[in-house]
Amino acid sequence: MIVYLRLLKESLSFAINALRNNKLRTLLSLLGVTIGIFSIIAVLAAVDSLDKKITKDLSSLDKNTIYLMKFSFGPSEIPQWKREQFPNVKYDEYVGLKNSMNNTDQVGYQLFVNRESLKYDSKTVSDVNIIPSSSEMVNIDGLSFDKGRFYNESESNSGSPVIVLGYDIANGLFGTSDPLGKNIRLYGQRFTVIGVMSKQGAGFFGDSNDTSVYLPANFLRRMYGDSDAMTPVIVLKPQKGIDMDAYKAEVAQKLRAIRGMKAGEMDNFFINVLSGFTNFIDGILGQMNFVGWIISGFSLLVGGFGIANIMFVSVKERTNLIGIQKSLGAKNKFILFQFLFEAVILSVIGGIIGLLMVWGIAFALTKLLDFEFVLSLGNIILGTGLAAFIGLVSGILPAISAAKLDPVEAIRTGM
Repeated sequence: MIVYLRLLKESLSFAINALRNNKLRTLLSLLGVTIGIFSIIAVLAAVDSLDKKITKDLSSLDKNTIYLMKFSFGPSEIPQWKREQFPNVKYDEYVGLKNSMNNTDQVGYQLFVNRESLKYDSKTVSDVNIIPSSSEMVNIDGLSFDKGRFYNESESNSGSPVIVLGYDIANGLFGTSDPLGKNIRLYGQRFTVIGVMSKQGAGFFGDSNDTSVYLPANFLRRMYGDSDAMTPVIVLKPQKGIDMDAYKAEVAQKLRAIRGMKAGEMDNFFINVLSGFTNFIDGILGQMNFVGWIISGFSLLVGGFGIANIMFVSVKERTNLIGIQKSLGAKNKFILFQFLFEAVILSVIGGIIGLLMVWGIAFALTKLLDFEFVLSLGNIILGTGLAAFIGLVSGILPAISAAKLDPVEAIRTGM
């Protein structure tokens, strides 16, 4: 054991001397390993960060939540011209499903509308995400509150002029003042603030509750009717542990019955399950991982040749020393491990440089953007291990050639 530790120490010394004496040649040879490790770990860190963000953003939602609407969350086999003829879901259909669906925790109704500006006295907040919805969405979206409350079923059904503000919207309009009970203007109408949501942070999908407001959907329906400028969606949250295929079949059967559709007619709506959307996102992240491995593979291949080149040069430069070591009794495996350790150490140095580059960029982007880039311990270990493996593979042939040298010929050649 002591012999191998001494061997490792000598190999480290030779690797450092190679860096010190031939800086440009060694660094250029290590560049491939550095770029390869940087490429794959940067991609893995980005994917991990995105996955963590998506998981956090969707943590309050049940993955079996269903979004019933005329559009599909993902690719569809139905031609676009046909999908464009599908009717929007209606408020009456929401009421019908709410009263008839089995094994259901909540059924909610929501409208997708354009962004608007909110005013309070002389202050204005622009580009606000407006979420007109029924009262059930507080439970379906898993909302929590810093102050106040969400509107109740009575206020939702009657379309009362009440509003719930996102954390940043409340700060932008009221600062440190208490917004509850204050009147703000939206759509040229007065709304009474009844609640402020807890701070959420930036959302991966563009919008965050911090920059959103909720108001009763029936308020807008009373103003504009069922306008084509608003896209409605019925949201169903099934009970835990049910058969989702059977549940979706029941949703389709109930909605078809409400619409009076005949047997054999194609469904003119989409049942979008949140888990299907997250699987679609996981597929994209998986493709990003695959592309990252391909790109880094080429870089690591070049890096491997660079390490092998350094080691062959090192064997040539130290031929005399190898001969002396063998003449003094050094065994072939001692010489072999000496050069293998040196190759691994050089490759790990290149990998560490790549990891430091990833860490620096991740740290800078986290500071500049409202998004946390994560360089996990697992990825650090993977990067270091991958660099060591490349060094091991690249150093095998040079190490074998050094171990097979004849001591007499080696001493004579080196003189």
